[in-house]
Order: sequence, then structure tokens, then C-alpha cells
Amino acid sequence: MEARGPSRKRTKFTALKTQEVLPAPEALEAPGHGPPPSAHNQQPPPGVGDDEESADLISNLPDAILGEIVSRLPTNQGARTQILAFRWRHIWSSAPLSIDCEGLAADNEVLAGIVSRTVSAHPPPCRRFCVPSCLLGDRASTVDGWLRTPALDNLQELEFWFKPYYRPQPLQHPPPPSMFRFSATLCVATIGNCNLTDGTVQGLHFPLLKQLGLELVSISECSLHSLIAGCPVLECLLISHGFGFRCLRINSLTLRSFAVKNYRKCNDQLKELIVENAPCLQSLLHLDFDYGLHISVLSAPKLETLGCLSDGFYISKEEDLSRFVFGSTVIQGLRVDKLTTVVHIVKNLAVNMKVLSLDTIIELMRCFPCLEKIYIESESKKEKNVRGRKHQNLIKCPNIRLKTIVFECYQGIKSDIEFASFFILNATVLELMTLQIGARDYNEQFLAEQRRKLQIEYKASRGARFHFTTDKCARGVWDVHHVRDLDLTDPFVC
Repeated sequence: MEARGPSRKRTKFTALKTQEVLPAPEALEAPGHGPPPSAHNQQPPPGVGDDEESADLISNLPDAILGEIVSRLPTNQGARTQILAFRWRHIWSSAPLSIDCEGLAADNEVLAGIVSRTVSAHPPPCRRFCVPSCLLGDRASTVDGWLRTPALDNLQELEFWFKPYYRPQPLQHPPPPSMFRFSATLCVATIGNCNLTDGTVQGLHFPLLKQLGLELVSISECSLHSLIAGCPVLECLLISHGFGFRCLRINSLTLRSFAVKNYRKCNDQLKELIVENAPCLQSLLHLDFDYGLHISVLSAPKLETLGCLSDGFYISKEEDLSRFVFGSTVIQGLRVDKLTTVVHIVKNLAVNMKVLSLDTIIELMRCFPCLEKIYIESESKKEKNVRGRKHQNLIKCPNIRLKTIVFECYQGIKSDIEFASFFILNATVLELMTLQIGARDYNEQFLAEQRRKLQIEYKASRGARFHFTTDKCARGVWDVHHVRDLDLTDPFVC
């Protein structure tokens, strides 16, 4: 039995994340701050003169390797490597430039000044350029100037990100034309908070683009299909709060992961998704509990990960729930409306439930008989867990194939215990069950009582482990913020 309380490492990290960002040296120096410490005051690299065990081996690496390391750090951290030692002072200025403003605590005016000084002082090449999308409206000419500077030639990653807020509306202006001068070299792109007109999109071609995010973008259905078709090696696609199109047809020979997130009750948002031909698609994610989307999967032979199926927190009408169709099999919300053929390909499933129901999960397991991993979240405190004939019939079926069960918001009430104990007593190949509990319940008395009530000593799988934790144990729909979050073997694992 594994049990873990709040992680010290995570607590420390969280505390650091909330601290104010310190002023960066030189190009990242904010108004009012002095220059970085003089090189004459720098200490020699750690380990110089010490024994071999404590030697600073990393400083002995070639400049090219150190530069590659520094270029992959957040901008403020990369710049601060200059004060580590004299050996490091020239590394940041000669390394491939990486501008990532998401970690900088500054208002737009200060942020614009930091970026302007950085791109003017740093020589090319630039690997990554990430700034908030609101600057496209507030400082369009400034952004255009940044994108045209030689320092950004051959850019590989371009991101205009936005912070989600309730019912956002996209800006009506198009992006600057200079945004697309990198189309031949971009590998990762996030386009946010703008209007992609038909004239802007038609003819665009991104031969190297593998990850594309469209966030708070207005685009027509025709242009959206054209944009995706212009990415012949696209692997990950995220559409978050898109406007101007109601239907999307996926036809991609390379796409591995697709996710969509939208606000509900907007007439010009995506209503229907049809996966027509996606031979490499492995992950299909609907990242909104309360936005009804009709998804039809016609051909996706490698689809293993599906989520998040939900009965909707704020949806009162069943016809407004999301609808997944696999051939002639139909799932409305969490209910399997029509099960004519089972779906063998799905192995990982994420489910969000208003009220925990074992029979609902059992029915989904019938639909996906090869399911190996399931993530379940149910925050309702109602004592309701219907168990009927379906439950009895499943025990007589072949072995349940679940190997991993992640149960968030476990409270130890009767319905929770009944639900978890069913799998403990019947899942013969179970390897790990993770139960997330509240911090106030993390004590030996509660854990001992749960071990007894769950009947762990009678577990069906001899090698099964049971892990109680207060940490978040699964990534929810609101934890997927960037298209790079999709480039994971399991997008739900923390």
C-alpha cells in the first residue's frame, strides 16, 4: 500500500512559481534596475581547484552544447546564466535566441521594451519567439517590427498565446503579414487572438510544421481545411475557442493528436467533428464538459486515447450533450445509446461524472473491451451508485483488462468504496489504483479504515498496488493549455 502526502518538492516549486520574477541582466534589464554584476566580481566556475568529485564538469562542455542548453531555458533564466561565472558570460548572447514572455511578470509596456531590446541586441538565429497575443492589437506595428528583424530569421517556434477568460471574443484584425515569413522553417506555431481571413490563409504552406495551435481565432471553414492541408507533416493540432466555422473534417496522414476546447452556446463555433481519414491518430480530446460537440470517427485505426467523456455539469438537456459515434455505435454524454459493434482500439479513457455510477463505467467498458487505463473524476457528494444486472453480468464475462485506475476526488463514502472495491475484487490484471483524497483525510486512521473497507486483502490481482495521494493525479481538461501538451504518450498523466 502506497500513501503519500503533500510533496515537499511540489510545494517548493509552487512557492517559487508565485515569487516575483527578478530583473534579468543586460537585454532583459527592466527600467529602474541596475546593470548585472561586473565580470570582475564573478567567482570562478564551481569546482575549479577542487577535487575531481566536485568539479564543474558542465562548464567544460563546448560552447555549442552549452548554448543549446541555455536556449532551451525560459528567457529570464537563460539570461541569468551570465552571472554564474565568467565562463558563462558570453554563452547566452551567442546561443540561439529563445524569447518566452509567458514566464515574465511585467505589464505589456515593460514587456514590449524587454522584447525590443532583446531582439535588437541579440544576433541570429532565434529558436523560439513567444509573446502574448494581446500585443497583436495593442502594439501591432511593434510586433510587425519584431517579426521582420534579422534576429528572427529561420525561426522554428512561434507562439502568440492568450490567457483564457470567460466568453472571450476574438479580435477582428488580421495578423501582420510578417508572421508568415517563417512558414518554411516553423516546426511549432500557435496563432492567437486574431482574424485569419481567406486571403491570408489561402496558399500558405508549412512543410516542417508538426504542432499547430489555433487559440481565439476567427477563421472560415474553407480556410481552416486549407490551413491544415498546408501542413503535410502535422502531428499535433489544438483548436481552442475557435470562431467562424461549424464543421471540421480531419483528413491527415500524419496527425497523431487532436484536441478541441470551446465555450458553449456560441452559434459560430465548432458543432461537428468528422474524423474521415486519420491513420496515425492516437489521441482525440474534447476539452470542455459543457459544450455539446458531435464527433464521428470514420477511420482512425490507431486511436488509443479518448476523452473527456462527460454528462455535463451545466447541461440540462440530454440532446445538448456531446455525442461520439464509432461506426454504428453511439455514445451520448456517458450513456451508450447504441452498441452494435464494440470499439477494440481504445485503451485509455478519461471520464467526468456528475454522480459516480458503476453501471455507467461498466457499460463504457463493454463498448471499449480492450480498455487498460481509465481516469475518473466525480466531485458530487451524493450517495448514489446504481448497481443492477449489468454489474452482475460483467463478473461472468472474461477478465476485466484494466491495468490502471485513477480515481480523483475520492472521499471514502459508501459509493466511492463500492465503486473502487468492485475493481479491487474483480480486475485480475490490475497493476495500480491511484486514489486522490483531501488533505484533511490524509491520516493513518482514515487510510487504515479505507484499506479495511475496500477489502484490499482480497484483491483479485496479486501484484496490484494501491496509492493514496493528496496530489493531483490526473491532468484535467483545463490543464491542457498549449499544443505542446498534446505531444505526450498519455495526455492525462501528471
